[in-house]
Amino acid sequence: MAISMSANQRNLILGGTGKTGRRVADLMRQAGHEVRIGSRSATPAFDWTDRGTWEPVLSGVKAAYVAFQPDLAAAGALDIIRPFFATAAGMGVEKLVLLSGRGEPEALDAERALQATNLDWTILRSSWFSQNFSESFLLEPILAGEVVLPSGLAAEPFVDVDDIAEIGFAALTTDAHSRQLYEITGPRALTFADAVAEIAAVTERHIAFIEVAPEDYRAELKRLDLPADYVDLIMYLFTTVLDGRNVPLGDGIQRALGRNPGSFSDYVRRTAATGVWGGNNA
Repeated sequence: MAISMSANQRNLILGGTGKTGRRVADLMRQAGHEVRIGSRSATPAFDWTDRGTWEPVLSGVKAAYVAFQPDLAAAGALDIIRPFFATAAGMGVEKLVLLSGRGEPEALDAERALQATNLDWTILRSSWFSQNFSESFLLEPILAGEVVLPSGLAAEPFVDVDDIAEIGFAALTTDAHSRQLYEITGPRALTFADAVAEIAAVTERHIAFIEVAPEDYRAELKRLDLPADYVDLIMYLFTTVLDGRNVPLGDGIQRALGRNPGSFSDYVRRTAATGVWGGNNA
């Protein structure tokens, strides 16, 4: 039988203002758990690149949700997160829930680093978020009516971040998910073209989907004066993670929550009703 953790213990949410962390924090607060947000704007401040900020944020924490920024696939991520795990263990943290990236070799290295510690852990190995279309880099082009992406991208079983947050909350507040690795996906794989077409249909808007050569896409990102390391990360994720390796479905949501994952169609209908994409269904 699963044991619930005390609501009085302090829980740290790293990435607590991001897509998954914000939702995990909300669920924790709603259930009466004490939450500390780890971000550069919080007090005490937390910065992955400043190890001097780690111990003050970890002080008194028993469990933490870890969403590494910008991504576990970013250059040098392992060299940061491995010593963070050691610092957490040294500060008396007992449990880490790690958000990992499906299909990312670097994320697998981070998972192994966590599994090699004496900490209790739960790993959420997630596919691409459905919310990237409404809360991230795809929102602006959708609003502009033209989504341009590199050609050759494979289908992806986009996952609703509400499902990820529900598992994260359960892993932080009970021992039922101790030392479990969950492969988290949506219920079907669809292409970016299909996803954009579904948003267009529900919002009753014309949204063009255009494919360009990867090198042309990189050149456009550079033209927009995006940081070089960010451009490299975006291109790496597109050309590596979306090469077809993530098409098969995972059963993490079924295993962790005992139900099927939310569908992309459900996400689109729910999100369109908020008006974030404009159109006739707001």
